[in-house]
Amino acid sequence: MYTQIGIIAAVMVLAYVAAKAAKASVEASMLAAAVAGGLAGAFVNTPPAAELARHLVEGAFTYLDVILVFSTATIFMAIVSESGGINYVVRGTIKSFYNLRLIALLLLMIIILIPGALTGAGSVSLLVVGAPVAMALSYLGIPARKVAAILFIVAGLSAAAPPVNIWAMILSAGTAIPYVGFELPLGIPVLVLGTFTVLFLGWKKEGTGDKESALEDMPKTPAGMNWWRVLLPFLVFFGMVAAYRLWPFSTPILGLPLQFVIAGLVAWLVSPTKINILTLSRNTIQRLLPLLATMIVVGMLQQIMTTTGIRGLISFAVISTPLILLFFSLAVIIPVSEGVLTYGGAAIIGIPLVWFLDSIGLHATVAIAGLSLLWPLGDGLPPTALIGRLSVMVSEYKGTYWTFLRSTWVPWVVITIVGILMVVFSAKLDFLVKWSM
Repeated sequence: MYTQIGIIAAVMVLAYVAAKAAKASVEASMLAAAVAGGLAGAFVNTPPAAELARHLVEGAFTYLDVILVFSTATIFMAIVSESGGINYVVRGTIKSFYNLRLIALLLLMIIILIPGALTGAGSVSLLVVGAPVAMALSYLGIPARKVAAILFIVAGLSAAAPPVNIWAMILSAGTAIPYVGFELPLGIPVLVLGTFTVLFLGWKKEGTGDKESALEDMPKTPAGMNWWRVLLPFLVFFGMVAAYRLWPFSTPILGLPLQFVIAGLVAWLVSPTKINILTLSRNTIQRLLPLLATMIVVGMLQQIMTTTGIRGLISFAVISTPLILLFFSLAVIIPVSEGVLTYGGAAIIGIPLVWFLDSIGLHATVAIAGLSLLWPLGDGLPPTALIGRLSVMVSEYKGTYWTFLRSTWVPWVVITIVGILMVVFSAKLDFLVKWSM
């Protein structure tokens, strides 16, 4: 049995490597691995050849709910950005707090966190607010290398922040754990680690610049834009989220996708500029296609690995690893899996890992939160390095990629330690879940 599963696994790995060698995208490479694994399994009737297509289609819809959340949230943030709200907030931060460095850095951190927290993707934070925030940081006297490092770490943390954390959603769906109670286990570490990052990398002013030059060069905001136009859509969204928590038995459950749609419509209605919402939505979805394709292919890959027994073999490998060694190996396994498979690492490695951690008495929700801090680090590692490459691009850093990555090592180590400690002591941190519910 082990030989049979090992051969199928080897076929999938070879298919992935061959696709990458042919310069295929990560999504296409994972699809090739899933199809190759299914065909290899069909030779030994796991799954039967007649059911291979069904398993692939069924797997493609595994994360349909996550895709809906991701799509509607990103369109919502695109409407806010197109209305001029993002530029207005960044410009207002520099105008009001340029000489109060601590407040300016913390506000810019929050601005980076919000899009990723609402969409579940740090790349969206960089695409929506990366350029204006990078400009603001540079005018605060932070060199481009450190600007790129700040953007990478904080954008990664934004993807881990509540209310939308795709890694946690994948793990919750795969382990039958409700996606509730993550607000404090994720929110507190993200805010603390984000604050440490921006202060450690950005506190010392190393360049020249002044407030007037910054305001002159920053993008202008449309006439009529003001704070209530920016804040109202967010108040509507968080109001709907809070209403269900405050009055759970009298408030209808709208679901995150519909809540984002309603908030997006509010942002569109209060925008001081005319927005063609259909064109904007179409263009946004086109930009999201690679990430949406990743979610579809991850589901297919997970389904094939389950039916062929590979997922069970990985589970066995996890539970047979000495516990201390397993905890230390998380620092390498989790980021590398993200760098190679993006969200696929959560489905392939994370799900059996959470099953095992839950079985030995650790708190699954807190453990998932701890692991969710480690996965974003992998978005700076090849071959994907999505957030890392975007951070370098929007900061206009001209040095080598590895020089930029070395600048992140202190926050990287601190985040790794915090994430692993949250997993190890998850049972003692269960009060964070209780306070969130």
